[in-house]
Amino acid sequence: MKDILILSGPTGIGKTAISLKLAKELNGEIISPDSMQIYKYMDIGSAKISKEEMNGITHHLIDVIEPNEEFSVAKFKALAEEAIDDIIKRGKYPIIAGGTGLYINSLIFNYGFTGTYKDVDYRKSLENLAEKNGKEYVHELLKEVDIDSYNRLYPNDLKRVIRALEVYKLSGKTIGELNKEEDIYKIPYNINYYVLDMNRDKLYDRINTRVDEMISKGLIKEVINLKEKGYNSNMQSMKGIGYKEILYYLDNKISLDEAVDMIKQGSRNYAKRQLTWFRKDSRVNWINKDKLSEEDITQFILNDMK
Repeated sequence: MKDILILSGPTGIGKTAISLKLAKELNGEIISPDSMQIYKYMDIGSAKISKEEMNGITHHLIDVIEPNEEFSVAKFKALAEEAIDDIIKRGKYPIIAGGTGLYINSLIFNYGFTGTYKDVDYRKSLENLAEKNGKEYVHELLKEVDIDSYNRLYPNDLKRVIRALEVYKLSGKTIGELNKEEDIYKIPYNINYYVLDMNRDKLYDRINTRVDEMISKGLIKEVINLKEKGYNSNMQSMKGIGYKEILYYLDNKISLDEAVDMIKQGSRNYAKRQLTWFRKDSRVNWINKDKLSEEDITQFILNDMK
């Protein structure tokens, strides 16, 4: 079994600083499970760590692809597993530090069925249905065949809604039923999994402050540069929180104040969804950031791992 450390939590809570302290103590390298930091040129809006801030700690899966390229959970899993093996081979400790729960789950759950059932034509027909009748219409189709996925997924999460329908069509079973048939915890890793939490109002204040800092650091200029390179709102990368709102502003659809308020609201909502996501995994060790300093949290994790 390969030992890995996972440090996660909602956006803006301060994962980066603690991950760097842990990497120093463990002779580790950091793998970023972040669905926005994989893109080049998208630094400010994704709160990407700078080379200086890395302080000599090697980071993986940052600046991996161009903003117009497609990227999937399966691709993340393959690259992350490759990085973990490479880090261990060199006598270092792999630390997964970031907040995209879906990426983390791809490593710590054995979802073997995902590559088994594929029907490209059916998938396309559902995409066309969504375009014609709206995403809510396709989401409603789940109610008849997979009520768990219907309740768990939002209509906007069209890819995963379609995936759940596709799996049911081809297997006659829900994703949940297939999971139960497999040993979903049968993975090649011994995981040490920690998630940071804090008082909700304090967290929201941190998020609001961070958005203001992003604006002052040049987020608008960053989005202008992306537009000039030919990247647009149809691309998955440009639909990220912070980017789509500034695009609205640059297209004169909303004022700058409205854009900033939307980014803050979107980020707060995202943090809430992240916390809900992490609570589903019983392997998580929760750490209250209100009660402990960064040094105390680092020491607690190191002691707990022993």
